[in-house]
Amino acid sequence: MFQRRKIEVPCTVEIEHTAESLHAHVELMGAEAEPGDEVIVHGAPATVPFGEKLFLHCRATVIRAGVWSRMKARLEGYGELTELFEVSFSSGRAA
Repeated sequence: MFQRRKIEVPCTVEIEHTAESLHAHVELMGAEAEPGDEVIVHGAPATVPFGEKLFLHCRATVIRAGVWSRMKARLEGYGELTELFEVSFSSGRAA
């Protein structure tokens, strides 16, 4: 219950570095990452030359968070979400 477990699963990595998009996505197969979990992708390049898009099949290690780490991650997530709701209005018109 309080011990961290490691799970090794296959994954698909998509990395794009073009004028339209700069992103990296990892899709785990056979596991789902939850709040507080760590995911280490093995064998994926750190960079892709400009103008290229890369798809790879490799392995990832999912390190499950402990009970306290998971609760802390959830609380921090709610705290950051509430920051999005902070809106102020002024009584005057913008010039």
